[in-house]
Amino acid sequence: MSHRDVLPEAAAVAEPRKAPSRTLLAKLALVGPAFIAGAWQFGPGNLTSAIEAGSAFGYALIWVIVLSTVLMIAFTDMSVRIGIASPLSMIGTIKQTLGKPTGVAAGFGVFFITLCFSVGNAADSGLALSMLFGGNAVLWTVMVSLAVGFILLARNVFRTVERLLIGLVATMAVGFVASAFMARPDWVAGLAGGMPSFPPGSELLIVALVGTNFSINAAFFTSYATQAHKTRPDQYRDATLTDTIPGIVAPGIMTALVIMVAAAVLGQTGQRVETLPQLARIFEPLAGQVGYYVFTLGFFGAAFSSMLANATAGGTLLSDGLGWGGSFESLRTKALVGLVLLFGVLIVAFAPGSRVQLIILAQAMTVLVAPLLGVLLVLTANNRLMGALKNRWWHNILAAVGLASICASTVLLVLKLTGATGG
Repeated sequence: MSHRDVLPEAAAVAEPRKAPSRTLLAKLALVGPAFIAGAWQFGPGNLTSAIEAGSAFGYALIWVIVLSTVLMIAFTDMSVRIGIASPLSMIGTIKQTLGKPTGVAAGFGVFFITLCFSVGNAADSGLALSMLFGGNAVLWTVMVSLAVGFILLARNVFRTVERLLIGLVATMAVGFVASAFMARPDWVAGLAGGMPSFPPGSELLIVALVGTNFSINAAFFTSYATQAHKTRPDQYRDATLTDTIPGIVAPGIMTALVIMVAAAVLGQTGQRVETLPQLARIFEPLAGQVGYYVFTLGFFGAAFSSMLANATAGGTLLSDGLGWGGSFESLRTKALVGLVLLFGVLIVAFAPGSRVQLIILAQAMTVLVAPLLGVLLVLTANNRLMGALKNRWWHNILAAVGLASICASTVLLVLKLTGATGG
């Protein structure tokens, strides 16, 4: 019996039959895949872009985070359903349904995005440790990259990475929620920032915020983590409530709070962030030197967690795209993971200019590939092989809005980089 015969029957279990266990522990066991996507999403580039947004434009760009979070949930949900319904990996399913060249292109597309993200991860992890302990930031970057490589060489790497990331996300969430209340932002202005506006000079920053908070590559990768979890069709609803929604909403809330803290502390002075140490000093008016160190530790946590998820995803999807399989344990996959880490180190060591602007540009560049990944994700989620887990009409409405946002961001980036916007 072929894959085409089996899959609709397996997926149909999702609706009519209830899960055999609805205990709290059974639901909590589903936590993981979306939190990995969220940890990747809430990296140092996201944090840098958020603080730049708050310091330069106050509360005006919070709407970008709200919209991006809703769309991110929709696209992550599609990836989860594909991971549950298909016996093949995401790339394998794309190759079977849309052709091998398309699957290979998707693998290279995600790998390109992970190379862009690796720049911010490498730069900020090394600089954070340099700010905490002194010493050369590039040397710290090399040491952190080696540490990440050592973790990813371990056996049962997926479970190890997953547990580390869940812990780091939880710790960062507590810290950023507390910092928001310490900063005493204007909550009414924050709510008003949920209404779309386009302040002059904000174009590239909006693209960067979309690229990090509506992270198609992270959503795309979630199907692999879902399959590693062996999530069943009858567990789909519980997984949505315990993992997909909280795993994506958490970084969205943290990002919005970071914008509000930056707006409260720096927005009133009109001071713009020029260097990464300035990012850490936004807490000094609130908690003195202690605030500086607490923020720097959180910043390192964001960089380290994103580095783990980013390198893992890049190596896995390119390996799968090249036909080497999508296993986390494959030596070829780990070699490609090493290339992602090495790229970040080399760019940090030799690229001139402001690290903040380098990171923001690298984050924005990710939207050049995002439209392809978004289209492939939507097409796969609408394939008849999905059975009962196929996209419904309201899924496709959100998908259309998401694709329009991605394409608009891409056009805006091209216009900005070519000088056509005049900004």
